[in-house]
Amino acid sequence: MSRVLVTGGAGTIGSAVVRRLLADPSFEVRVSDQRVAPGWMREGCEVHTGDLRWLDEARRAIAGCTHVIHLAAIVGGIANFHKLPHTLTEVNNALYNAVLRAALDHAVERFTYVSSSMVFERAQQFPTTEAHLPDCPVPLSAYGFSKLTGEVYCRAAHDEHGLPFTICRPFNAYGPGELPDDEPGIAHAVPDLIAKCLAGLHPPLPIFGSGEQTRTLTHVDDIADGIVTATASPAGLNEDFNISASEELTVAQIARIVWEACDLDPDAFALTHQPTFQVDVQRRWPSVEKARDLLGWEARIDVREGIRQTVAWLRERPELRVAGR
Repeated sequence: MSRVLVTGGAGTIGSAVVRRLLADPSFEVRVSDQRVAPGWMREGCEVHTGDLRWLDEARRAIAGCTHVIHLAAIVGGIANFHKLPHTLTEVNNALYNAVLRAALDHAVERFTYVSSSMVFERAQQFPTTEAHLPDCPVPLSAYGFSKLTGEVYCRAAHDEHGLPFTICRPFNAYGPGELPDDEPGIAHAVPDLIAKCLAGLHPPLPIFGSGEQTRTLTHVDDIADGIVTATASPAGLNEDFNISASEELTVAQIARIVWEACDLDPDAFALTHQPTFQVDVQRRWPSVEKARDLLGWEARIDVREGIRQTVAWLRERPELRVAGR
């Protein structure tokens, strides 16, 4: 039986990964997160709450584990990238230093690093293949650079010390589990748009930029399945994968899907355009062939159904009802 440490396991993607692991009896799960783990997680997993930026804590978290899925990081929406550039770089790099060193010390069988589509922030090839990375211009955002740095750490640990690794790059995660934020752009776009629609705002619905930017929304349950599949597969060893759906949608199209999923009048749909941020990726559309060919994995949840699920989940959140949404 494999014992898997999931760092950042109480987050949105982390929770989905933990649920996916617990559904497979071949895995035992340990979660490391400084946030409070929900009851179902505490019942089904070991829970470590130390600060993984410290090597001794990282060693304690990994001790006895055969696999590590490293999700712990400062993340968030586009505003977070601009608001906390030094903080996220400092924290994420400290995590790489300690967690990778501890993984080497404990000779784990597989270290899965969960990177980000933001390493392809300045992609020039569409659909963007994994092989495009060496030719892709370096990200301008601190967040994109910090996630790319994590990939470099993994490959360096492999080249020097033989670390067995897998890199997974989720694209535009959405789904139940992430709450919106009162400050626009701190949370990701989907919960932010849903909150605006559920608040009963009259049209037009505000979005950042022209709305012509494209995204490839991928449900967190699909992302979790892709990460676990890549981690467990021999074909995933020392490889990198785009973990994504395949449908490219404009932000305006996504806003309309959210609008209609919130049971608002389709004929009343309209948008207003707010100034966007310095770094706002204009096109994001990955190739998904490598994961399909090597892992036999592909995303399965249609974006319209997934957004309906997310709307239903957010409708039930007491936090939103208290806020009058």
